[in-house]
Amino acid sequence: MQMSEMKRRVKGIITDPNLSFHQRRHYLAALAEESLPYPSLTKEAEQALADGVINDLFEGPAPYRARYILPDYSLFLKNGSEHLELAAAKNLDEALNSLLIIYTQVPSITAFPVYLGDLDKILAPYVDDVSDDELYNKLKLFWIAIDRILPDGFVHTNIGPEDTRIGRTILRLERELLQVVPNISFKIDDATPDDYIKDAVETVFKSAKPHFINHPMMVENLGEDYAAVSCYNSLKIAGGSHTLVRLNLKEVVLRHKADLESFFTTTLPHYAELNAELMEARIRYLVEEAKFYENDFLAKEGLIRLERFSAMYGIYGLAEAVNLLLEKNNIEGRYGHDDYANQVSYRITRSIAKFVEQRPMPYCEGYHGRAVLHSQSGIDIDIEVSAGTRIPIGDEPDMFNHIAAVAPHHELFVAGVSDIFKVEDTAKRNPMAMVDIIRGAFRQGMRDFTFNIASNGFVRVTGYLVRKSDLEQYKTDGSRINSTVFASGSEDNSHMSQRKPKRVLTIERQPVRS
Repeated sequence: MQMSEMKRRVKGIITDPNLSFHQRRHYLAALAEESLPYPSLTKEAEQALADGVINDLFEGPAPYRARYILPDYSLFLKNGSEHLELAAAKNLDEALNSLLIIYTQVPSITAFPVYLGDLDKILAPYVDDVSDDELYNKLKLFWIAIDRILPDGFVHTNIGPEDTRIGRTILRLERELLQVVPNISFKIDDATPDDYIKDAVETVFKSAKPHFINHPMMVENLGEDYAAVSCYNSLKIAGGSHTLVRLNLKEVVLRHKADLESFFTTTLPHYAELNAELMEARIRYLVEEAKFYENDFLAKEGLIRLERFSAMYGIYGLAEAVNLLLEKNNIEGRYGHDDYANQVSYRITRSIAKFVEQRPMPYCEGYHGRAVLHSQSGIDIDIEVSAGTRIPIGDEPDMFNHIAAVAPHHELFVAGVSDIFKVEDTAKRNPMAMVDIIRGAFRQGMRDFTFNIASNGFVRVTGYLVRKSDLEQYKTDGSRINSTVFASGSEDNSHMSQRKPKRVLTIERQPVRS
């Protein structure tokens, strides 16, 4: 980067009236990182990166912290921290205070922690002698502090699958406070009471949270000690992901000049390997050059462990790739609507999953020495290319056919895959119908399920959410919440609010399980 260009961009950041002080500082730091040279890549990988066929999500050419970090907060509360000069927590007040302190010290690509812990579990040892009213009042102050101290939609916590006082209180607070932060995922298994899921569904009606997670599927892939972080990225606790790089399937197809079969035998494997090369270069720099896992206090105190980390191999633009591939071969069909097109899409994702499964990746002992496949949800600059394996916004079929089309992909994406369903307001008349849909979707093989209704004050952008009022305010006054900046670009380019609402049928139902 030429010095004149650097100065121009620095001035643009510091004079942007829509950016807060903290946002300006973050972008200035990213700009400084961008000035460094990239780790060594082959000429082909360099060209693919420059052309946008493969993409590093602008993490910076010389990564010095892992992208997603999931500290073992239970261990932290039990042992305290020498680095932070904190003793072990002895009661709920001390636990909440210690958590607020350590959250400010956990690095990530966004400068805010992407994981707050499975709060219903890590706080459980401290609430036995706390009344319901005390728990509500203390968690309310904690919840407000999280939103104000960590103003970023990628900040994430988990609850479930067990029904707990803490989990119920969190849902109550979400309905009352209507905050953007934190994002929430709700783990569900067969033993999770339907009434608890109904409580969460009614929370979605108000606040667009939580996501719903197929807990047994996650445990089968990652073990019990996993969590969803950021948008809906599933990783191991005490570990995380070194980096996330992604393959633009639409751009891959645009570079394919031959028949359908040779796409799978030649073109797709070629670019899949270039994406893996980019990932490997970034991992080696982080571990071997920046030595993050040797120097950060989280590693020194055992709150994260290198052997629990992997890296996320992302794909996006599947819908456009399928449609273009069929068009090039004079075959009628459209992803999400035609069986042949859907079958081509499954072949694409299975081919990539097989490649990732067979391709060794350094310092990825957190997942058998391999990367984990991720359906990447897109960023604000993605124009005319769909997130991950999703059906394009505005082109979605009805709920039943939508689930049937996308569910076969989900088993492949250990590191997360999500489809967002916008449902009609009539769903509020019978929340148990949504409980049945969520359970039915999981029986169909979905890993994550996310829905929102048309009338509340929130919109899901990729996996995180923003208030509609914040999007309007940002155009003139900026926003204190970092992710609103990205959301504004995504709404302008991809029109996230224009998802087709789904009708949810009102049905007669048996009494809920308890």
